[in-house]
Amino acid sequence: MTDIVDQQTRSRMMAGIRGKDTKPELALRRALHARGFRFRLHSKAVLGRPDLVLPKYRAVVFVHGCFWHRHEGCRYTTAPSSREEFWRAKFTANVARDEAVRGKLLEDGWRVATVWECALRKPDQINASADLLSAWLRSDERQFQIGKEEALRS
Repeated sequence: MTDIVDQQTRSRMMAGIRGKDTKPELALRRALHARGFRFRLHSKAVLGRPDLVLPKYRAVVFVHGCFWHRHEGCRYTTAPSSREEFWRAKFTANVARDEAVRGKLLEDGWRVATVWECALRKPDQINASADLLSAWLRSDERQFQIGKEEALRS
């Protein structure tokens, strides 16, 4: 199937999709920093280049977009109707890579948290997510995940 926009427009559209310093990531960073946490950003020294690395807590935090990383059961996890095979393969590869990186980080002694973008859409959700993440960082739990449901409950 051919694209519905010209190559130059498609290129501009795809260039606008950010891989780091996204709005949800910036919001979480501000909230954690305000709570006294200090971290490294996108460290090349850590497998998977996590969004936040907190060496003091031996913890990493990934801020995942619901669309790209396939947040199960989330309303933002939609699938494009064009080029279905391409997108299915792309999403499957993303999820497999995320699982492999998470497993290897845990094996290497890191604690791993995933914060989904749907949990960082509103100011009250951002604060609730940052509170949950702060509590996790101070705990001994190895893995943690925050989605919209967790952010709304607290």
